[in-house]
Amino acid sequence: MRYSKLGGQAVIEGVMMKHEKEYSVAVRKPDGGIEVTKKATSSIRDKYKIASLPIIRGMVIFAESLSTGMKTLNYSASFFEEEEKEAKEKNEKKESLVMGLVMLLAIVLAVGIFVIVPFLISEALKRPVPSPQLRGLIEGVIRVALFVAYVKLISCMEDIRRVFMYHGAEHKCINCIEHGLPLTVENVRKSSRQHKRCGTSFLLFVLVISMVVFMFIRFDAAWMQLLCRLLLVPLIAGVSYEFIRLAGRSENVIVQIFSKPGLWLQKLTTSEPDDAMIEVGMASVEAVFDWKTFQ
Repeated sequence: MRYSKLGGQAVIEGVMMKHEKEYSVAVRKPDGGIEVTKKATSSIRDKYKIASLPIIRGMVIFAESLSTGMKTLNYSASFFEEEEKEAKEKNEKKESLVMGLVMLLAIVLAVGIFVIVPFLISEALKRPVPSPQLRGLIEGVIRVALFVAYVKLISCMEDIRRVFMYHGAEHKCINCIEHGLPLTVENVRKSSRQHKRCGTSFLLFVLVISMVVFMFIRFDAAWMQLLCRLLLVPLIAGVSYEFIRLAGRSENVIVQIFSKPGLWLQKLTTSEPDDAMIEVGMASVEAVFDWKTFQ
């Protein structure tokens, strides 16, 4: 398997693909046609060398991916809104502000549910569980369980289920190319819908690494422990990125073993796409990547 540098995400009725300094979004419009747009993208890593250092680059890429992800989701959603074009242009600044607020709210909720709640539960167990390391382990297990339960719950929603199908199409297109197969509907269909560089695997590694770290970094004051957790999240994300990056390039047996839990979790965040969804994924790939030359 060859590393293609392709990455992406599912959007509403579509797929975003990113390759080096460009990204494309392909969306299946309500009339059945496929709309494809391509844009150049830049990174602060291009301006500041320190942002390209290991671990730091992971933090930077994570933040930039969140921003690009929100933009592409907003773009794909625009095809299914009934507002007139002129009204949208007048409200462009307002929509940008709303998008920023939505992203901020999503981050706050994620921190509250997956960081603060497990911590408070572990703190409540001080008397029955005096060992801080054991409480740290319990906290981590609760965090992972909450994440898996959350993914399972949202997968029951019809709209999210379709997004997960497009997520599967994104993975299958990349796997098809990286395994040296021509990018056709038939070849994509038989490719795997799990991929080691997936954001799902990244999030799982963040949770697992944080579990290990928080078992041993302890403070007497509860507020110091909570502050430490919040401050270390970006650093843990950077470390997790390095492993995901290694996993995407390596066939080492040990790396394969550590990648298994993330691949298993992707069975919840991806579903088998239909041929129409595969066509959308292929259109997004071909806008930014010459797979024929790659082969």
